[in-house]
Amino acid sequence: MIDNRFAPWGLLILRVVLGGLFLFHAGVKIFVFTPAGTAEYFSSLGLLAALAYIAIAWELAGGAALIVGLWPRLVAVAMVPLLLGTIVSAHGANGFMFSNEGGGWEYPAFWIVALVVQALCGNGAAAWQSRATVVAARSKESVR
Repeated sequence: MIDNRFAPWGLLILRVVLGGLFLFHAGVKIFVFTPAGTAEYFSSLGLLAALAYIAIAWELAGGAALIVGLWPRLVAVAMVPLLLGTIVSAHGANGFMFSNEGGGWEYPAFWIVALVVQALCGNGAAAWQSRATVVAARSKESVR
């Protein structure tokens, strides 16, 4: 049974944490490894270096959108391919456990599950999209 009083708040927490994690990961790529260093790492994996810059932008945009609740269900789904890419290109060969050398695919897989839960369960409380929908609905009612 779902407790409708608290479920939106649980989804808000999930959405903000997921968004924060993406911003943190982008920050590591920018401030610790540097974009150029991240591009070199992507190249060492056999990927196009330009994909590093796309991944950074993807993480920044997706993370920010999740935090404010801008199309959170769609954004959650849009972030899944990024994590699948990490499993296929970087973590998959290292085994399941993330504590393995090089990091296994356990953590990205869990992150994918959390994103799917967000997409299936909804926006959560205090989502920008929810407020915009309410405002639009009210303006339609006032026109009538």
